[in-house]
Amino acid sequence: MARPSGTTEPTTSRLACAQGLYLLVTGAWPLVHYRSFEWVTGPKVDRWLVQTVAGLGVTIGWAMFRAGSAPGQGPTAARLGAGSALTFGAIDAVYGATGRIRRLYLADAAVEAAWLAAWALRRDRGGGPRPRRTGSRGPRAHRARAARA
Repeated sequence: MARPSGTTEPTTSRLACAQGLYLLVTGAWPLVHYRSFEWVTGPKVDRWLVQTVAGLGVTIGWAMFRAGSAPGQGPTAARLGAGSALTFGAIDAVYGATGRIRRLYLADAAVEAAWLAAWALRRDRGGGPRPRRTGSRGPRAHRARAARA
């Protein structure tokens, strides 16, 4: 079903840049000012683990932000966006609901669910032929090449 041209669904590039920026900011926060992060989100047992996850968030955010403005990187941005939203959202929802972490994380779970919805509804998600893979395609390809030789 075709969508009207005046639709408000985001494109892959805009969505990747927006979510990338969100991940950059939220990931950088505990790296830049750990005390305020802990004041808002609650005390943490393992500072190194918080900073590791934060660093991964920054890395994913940067990759998404860059992929959003690079031609042909839409599928990569979509996988990073949906995968990170699903992962962060699931952890936030499960541990926020059980009280293991502050209920504030349920708000982030809602944000992550919105990112997932946006990826599912984006305007330019379909389309285009899949790129051809190069190289061997398994034992049959090897036999076919051998038979031609």
